[in-house]
Amino acid sequence: MTMQKLLTISRILIPALFVMVLAAIPAIAQRTMTPEDIAAIQNVGFTQISPDGAYVAYTLVVPADPKVENRAASTHLYVYSVVAGSSTALITTGSIGNIAFRPEKGTITFTSRRDGDSTTSLYEISTSGGEATKLFAHNTNLISYSWADDGNHVMYIATEVVDKPSTGLPYEPELYEEFAPNRKLFIQNVMHEDHEPHQIVLDGSVYNAVWSPDRSKIAVSVAPTPNVDDMYMSQQVHVLDYKTREVIASVENAGKLGEIHWSPDGSKLALRAAHDLNDPTDGRIMVVSAEGGKPLNIAPDFKGKFEQIMWNENDAIHFIASEGVWSTFGAISPDGSGLNRVLEAGGPILTRFSPANDGTIAFTANTSAHPAELYLYKGGELSRITNSNEWLSEIQMGTQEVVKYTARDGEFEIEGILFHPVNKVDGQRYPLITVVHGGPEAHLSNGWLTSYSNPGHFGAGQGYAVFYPNYRGSTGRGIEFTYSSQADMAGKEFDDIVDGVDYLIESGLVDGDRVGVTGGSYGGYATAWMSTYYSERFAAGVMFVGISNNLSKWGTSDIPEELYHVHARKRIWDDWEGKLKSSPVYWVERSQTPLLIMHGKEDTRVHPAQSMELFRHLKVRKPELPVQLVYYPGEGHGNTRSTSRYDYTLRMIDWFNTHLSNKEIQRVPGMEEND
Repeated sequence: MTMQKLLTISRILIPALFVMVLAAIPAIAQRTMTPEDIAAIQNVGFTQISPDGAYVAYTLVVPADPKVENRAASTHLYVYSVVAGSSTALITTGSIGNIAFRPEKGTITFTSRRDGDSTTSLYEISTSGGEATKLFAHNTNLISYSWADDGNHVMYIATEVVDKPSTGLPYEPELYEEFAPNRKLFIQNVMHEDHEPHQIVLDGSVYNAVWSPDRSKIAVSVAPTPNVDDMYMSQQVHVLDYKTREVIASVENAGKLGEIHWSPDGSKLALRAAHDLNDPTDGRIMVVSAEGGKPLNIAPDFKGKFEQIMWNENDAIHFIASEGVWSTFGAISPDGSGLNRVLEAGGPILTRFSPANDGTIAFTANTSAHPAELYLYKGGELSRITNSNEWLSEIQMGTQEVVKYTARDGEFEIEGILFHPVNKVDGQRYPLITVVHGGPEAHLSNGWLTSYSNPGHFGAGQGYAVFYPNYRGSTGRGIEFTYSSQADMAGKEFDDIVDGVDYLIESGLVDGDRVGVTGGSYGGYATAWMSTYYSERFAAGVMFVGISNNLSKWGTSDIPEELYHVHARKRIWDDWEGKLKSSPVYWVERSQTPLLIMHGKEDTRVHPAQSMELFRHLKVRKPELPVQLVYYPGEGHGNTRSTSRYDYTLRMIDWFNTHLSNKEIQRVPGMEEND
């Protein structure tokens, strides 16, 4: 063979071999997640499919740049054409809410406060785009609305106008929990510009209002006052005659209430509600006659929580349910028989569904690899439609798995979700961040668990194992499990968290000397407890809007009755010592855990003084212990604005890096003071 032939062959073979080698190497993400990435995450919010299944209207939640302005995220309006298989942006300015398809017209309606509006008003836009048209404005903000089947009459909820007394002086004091406006119910015919809305006169504050199938009746839920405690615990369901506006039936429901749905023939109501007054969640299906009476829990033995329900034309109740750390979709007969799961556990975490008449169903769902997106169920297949964060393909993510372990008392098997560190090396031990959910009547599903206050994939990229335990009292495991933490605050419920940490240490993954803990609300309470009572087990804590003193917490919260009925089950005046001993401030002498405390300055759920109390006890009684208190002006029970969220992320990870890993990332002013 001549040299020329060899050179010719090499010119052909070497590039071909190079391409083959590249093809054999899997695509590798180039970087791990950053605080800037978390601040930029977009997600699909609300989805609604048209009755004919041709279009899906959805909102996209778009955060503001935290380095430019500190404001809440915007919600933009998009429409997806099922036939064309493509999405179109309809409105990408301001914020959109309450999207629906207008009957008979086929247009998309929504609430928004556009340029020139003095209140949040009702708008309409074509599925093909164009300018949005204002249909109706009330003299106060529209909170929610529901179309009648004629597409002309709309029933809506708006706050009343309250005349507050004036002293006539240049300074007006605030009368606490007085003169708060109730939510009132109105009906309007939007086809007549000069038509004055009809108010349906009901004492109290209206939260749900649903037309009957033949529009002859309205089912409503009313709380006696607009106070948050009453909204949670005291909504009562009534049936009204549409023409006379009179109450013709009352339902003897008790406790929390989420949804009301009519049966197709108008003879019954299905409530997504509490089993009884002491049920922490509105996660049961309760069915009752439209003539009133006591609702029946049709699935009392169901080992999960119903998250959304809807009565379909075939007289079955469709549902999304949380079952353990997964979600399912299916249907159940109104007598509780024939529960059938169409989408089984193990797939995407479903959070909302909207069905069309042709059987197509739009879902909002997330997975461990991406936040909430639009999914479509059609022809027996569930398909992801949107990809709101294409850049996530660049991110190296640690393995996410479900772990199970037995509680120390042997009463329950506890589930949790574990993120392994990115590029984990077998046999090496890693620092751990334990993330405790709030509630405790909540749970964490095996989906997207990364946000400004949840380290998730960000923590895994920083070299941490990240652990989310669903301790007893969590939802998604049935009534017995949810009730199991009641009357035992900070007892076995928090022992379950420590048992999970021990399980991960024994597995060989976690370094027992480098365990951190964080959480918000009840998770903040757990963080304070781990940093005091269980302090020898935790090397760093980040407490967010958490409880430190159960005595003062009761008198400074907007939900004292909710706390009593669904968790504490004892009045503080009947159990002063017990409430004190279940308070982290009582155990400060044990504290040796560096603690970062953060709190929204306008929090009404857990008063900012709760954080101040623990901070003051630690500063005075443990002067050598690193502790810092950060207040966020303008924020309440959780941060909603871009820069305050970004700041939180930086402070949280810096605290853990400083006290668990001895490394640094981006800093904000003031972080160095307690190193």
